[in-house]
Amino acid sequence: MTEQPMEDRVLVEVTVPAPADAVWAALRDPQKIKHWFGWETDGLKDEIDFIFVTHAAADEATRTVTFIGVNDRYEVEARGDASVVRVVRSAPAGSWSDVFDGMIEGWISFTWQLAFAFARHDLEPRRTIFFSGSPRTDQLGRSLLGLDAAPAPGEPWSGPLGPDAASGQVWFIARHQLGVSVDAWGDGLLVVVDEPATEKKPNGFTMLTLTTYDLSEAARADLQARWQALWDERFETQAPGC
Repeated sequence: MTEQPMEDRVLVEVTVPAPADAVWAALRDPQKIKHWFGWETDGLKDEIDFIFVTHAAADEATRTVTFIGVNDRYEVEARGDASVVRVVRSAPAGSWSDVFDGMIEGWISFTWQLAFAFARHDLEPRRTIFFSGSPRTDQLGRSLLGLDAAPAPGEPWSGPLGPDAASGQVWFIARHQLGVSVDAWGDGLLVVVDEPATEKKPNGFTMLTLTTYDLSEAARADLQARWQALWDERFETQAPGC
């Protein structure tokens, strides 16, 4: 049987205002990875070890991390004092489709979180709050949170945000998600991922990651309580992948 030719597709590419060696270290040191990857859970350490240690092959010379079994890789390219970071997927030619892919959306979110962690906080520790589930109506998260009319990336924004009024900057916009900085969260970041409606999920599915910096425990608890109340009103809670 003739082996199908493979082709590469860039899933996400960002410029990080940090030297390539520093960014490479943030992809290899589990203590640094937890400052940008995913969100806080009891299993985050084990997930990082599984993805970036036991199921990864690193090439120091090319600054490439290949993830075993999924044909995805991180590449870090030096650009003077900055770096270009991209996730590339290798797949059989002609196999690409426009179907929502949760793994691709994860790479997009996390890579932009990596860039934000360097650009705004020099990879300092963060705290996160995470929600996921289906909306109770046919409006997805971006609309329910008041972000439908977000301006272009890099532009300032202000207005209602979920249970609060907020301001910040649009960090990125992708087909199924967007990220905005939030001044009141210690210059934090909100990432909203919206999966379109399907037969299994007739109202679609939304994931929110609220990243905060330097909030007191009381302020963080208050933030979580306000967002939990709004979430319970507008969404059903379900784990990612359900």
